[in-house]
Amino acid sequence: MLSVVTPVFNECGTLPAVLASIARALPGVDKEIIVVDDGSTDGTREWLKATLPEDVAFGSALELDERGNLVVRMTGEGARVTVRALYHAQNRGKGAALRTGFAAVEGDVIVIQDADLEYDPQEWAKMYPLIAERKVADVVFGSRFSGAAHRSLYFHHYLGNRLISFLFNVIYNQLLQDIEVGYKMMSRAVLDSLVLRSDDFGIEVEMSALIARQKRWRIYEVGITYYGRGYAEGKKINWKDGVRALWYLVKFRFAPMRQ
Repeated sequence: MLSVVTPVFNECGTLPAVLASIARALPGVDKEIIVVDDGSTDGTREWLKATLPEDVAFGSALELDERGNLVVRMTGEGARVTVRALYHAQNRGKGAALRTGFAAVEGDVIVIQDADLEYDPQEWAKMYPLIAERKVADVVFGSRFSGAAHRSLYFHHYLGNRLISFLFNVIYNQLLQDIEVGYKMMSRAVLDSLVLRSDDFGIEVEMSALIARQKRWRIYEVGITYYGRGYAEGKKINWKDGVRALWYLVKFRFAPMRQ
């Protein structure tokens, strides 16, 4: 089973479409979708409560009706899809939401799926077989810089991402192009080996650092399509997160691997 952890903060406009897209991806694979609402104030929480009144639903298809509401249906065909909602009382950060989701997963393979439509779950068709079928990888990173289609946005963001990845490779002796990418897929064994502490976007660096430091996991990287959005469209990460990421590169190189 594939566990999909979706952290959400104020994404009422995109979350329904994201969940439907997740259900369509890898149609032959059972999936559990764990949505962690991180204290949303835009109606996301209310939408989840209305859609999942018992905080969980089971089916084989997720569809959007004519009003854009999510409908969970049992068709008798296809793989099983479970949707579960978890809630933070207040906004705690992406890292905190991911840690809450990770603690609840039951699948053999885990992937992170943001709720903002920047990443397309159809890209999992490149990633999932490397872990679950061919069994040549333990971790698969997506890369927005590997030749696949991507929206042209901010040069400073691009430069910052490349700098962070370059320094990561120097410090951790890796050869990754995009460690800040939102698409990271891993086996359950890898997830169970990680003791994560970050509450903010630093969890992207922390996960990558802890995986690299163990020196036992087979890491792959595949090019993915990236539908980036601007700040007017709801993008949340900013230059301060980039500065903090530079500090985290050093911090997590020497942080304890276990509590």
